[in-house]
Amino acid sequence: MTDLYAVIGNPIAHSKSPLIHKAFAQTTGQDLDYVAIEGPLGRFAETVDEWRNKGLRGLNITVPFKMDAFAYASRRDAAAEEAGAVNCLTFDGAEAEGANYDGVGLVRDIEANLATPVKGRNVLVLGTGGATRGALGPLLAREPARLTVAFRTPGKEQELRALFPHAHALDFAAYADLDAPYDLVLNATSATLSGEAPPVPGRAFARGALAYDLAYGKGLTPFLRLAREAGVGTCVDGVGMLVEQAAEAFLRWRGVRPETKAMIERLTVPLV
Repeated sequence: MTDLYAVIGNPIAHSKSPLIHKAFAQTTGQDLDYVAIEGPLGRFAETVDEWRNKGLRGLNITVPFKMDAFAYASRRDAAAEEAGAVNCLTFDGAEAEGANYDGVGLVRDIEANLATPVKGRNVLVLGTGGATRGALGPLLAREPARLTVAFRTPGKEQELRALFPHAHALDFAAYADLDAPYDLVLNATSATLSGEAPPVPGRAFARGALAYDLAYGKGLTPFLRLAREAGVGTCVDGVGMLVEQAAEAFLRWRGVRPETKAMIERLTVPLV
């Protein structure tokens, strides 16, 4: 019998997950089907239950259901607990195991695909929302020399600080107070989705820095344009993170990790 997997979101028509997972299945010889589910708002649990009754084996979760998936999971991995969000569910009988692969996907893209080690580098993460919360644990595990989270509204950083009380490399700063150059600058805000750039000063980009926008498929975003104007040589979007987190979910479900390079190249949009 062909195993069934899916991604759920609202909206969902734009999702690349079916394309990615079907290609992974083909290259690894796995017998599975993968569909997109547009979940009705306010009916996440009921919708997932309906699909589990149809034989659903695993589920990727995207906006706006990651916190719903966190609540739905009967158990969660450490990354999901840190993020307060689940982007992958695995079903085993009555159990629903929740995981969050966004952060590990991000780090793998940076280090393996972009050949930029995090260890010993000065890292700046823009924003204090869910994307940042999911990324901090995996980034800190790679032992940066310094990891600064930039915030717009004072107070929002306190919850993040409480999650990592013993992380000596972690600090927080208002955008206006960023007074040192960083080797790796990550835009984890939602500014790109509204066509804006976060208010990061040009002095925050070190010469030879990597500027990384977690949004993908938007071309040269306002953040990446700002970074390029500041003299940054390497600007990338989050397509590699998207593919790498999908590969982690596929590994969890099928026990084999697919090769990701060809899919990243296929989905990459020129930054013009």
